Amino acid sequence: MPPVIAIDAMGGDRAPGEIVAGACAAVDACDVDVVLVGRAGEIAACIGGELPARVEILDASDVIAMHEEPAAAVRTKKDSSIVRCAEAVRDGRAAAMVGAGNTGATMAAALLRLGRIQGVHRPAVAIPLPVFGETAERGPRFQLLVDGGATVDPEPEWLVEWAEQARAYARIRLDVEQPTIGLLSNGEEQGKGDALRKRAFELLSDVKGFVGNVEGRDLMRRSADVIITDGFTGNVALKTLEGSLMGLAAVVFGVVDEAGTPWAGAAGALKLRLLEVAAPIVPDNTGGGMLLGVQGVCVISHGSSSAAAIVNAVRVARDCVAADVVARLTEAVEHAR
Repeated sequence: MPPVIAIDAMGGDRAPGEIVAGACAAVDACDVDVVLVGRAGEIAACIGGELPARVEILDASDVIAMHEEPAAAVRTKKDSSIVRCAEAVRDGRAAAMVGAGNTGATMAAALLRLGRIQGVHRPAVAIPLPVFGETAERGPRFQLLVDGGATVDPEPEWLVEWAEQARAYARIRLDVEQPTIGLLSNGEEQGKGDALRKRAFELLSDVKGFVGNVEGRDLMRRSADVIITDGFTGNVALKTLEGSLMGLAAVVFGVVDEAGTPWAGAAGALKLRLLEVAAPIVPDNTGGGMLLGVQGVCVISHGSSSAAAIVNAVRVARDCVAADVVARLTEAVEHAR
């Protein structure tokens, strides 16, 4: 039987239209059944006719906005779409959940409704980043940035928990048998960084695959398969990368489009090739990050997710269900204790 994926139809900058469109497209693209969670009237209006086969609507009257304090909103807005998504997984109505709304609220809903893996204090988001100039057997090579924004002020010991889980997840998602782990800091040398990083370095030294400190320039390069950091630094780094790449793309395409240049005649073909090469960099093409540390599959997608991003997020969720990721993360944590 195909897995059922619960999708927060109201979460994200482009909700509900793009979310609903992506969810409906994911049914055939990913061979899944879908439960769209949110305000039933608004979801039905986006569909605009008869409900497609294998798509169901679960009515939820409330929405947690991007600006709201996550934990408080999850506790008070019990009929919000993201809370009902998590409950659908908890109650066995769905095998996984996908949300593109408030990251903190998505994490809090999953944590409070699904519970933590035993031995894990707080969850972390594993964000896939393409590695420039590297390809794997199944396509572009990726590394994982953990945490991408779920837990902004962790204890050093929590980074070790994330590293153990990330190694297990990297074997599945990156197809790397012995993943390496780097600690994001302001220098490669041991002893660099603030108190959090200095203590985390000591603790991570006992984790298999740990290669020491890495720097910001090692993101999206062949350095470590997994880069561990706190959620505040990780989220800033992630958005800095996105902004830098968007700026670089604007410069490159601006030059390519200049009239009267020697390469003007080949501009069309060059742009197509650049877009092809840049495909792994586009957040919509990776879909989202897996929330490590909770008792269920939860994929957090980009706030500006398009329909294509939702299709890819559903694909990640489906693959995590098929690979029994939660059981493998649980085993990794138990083994490390």
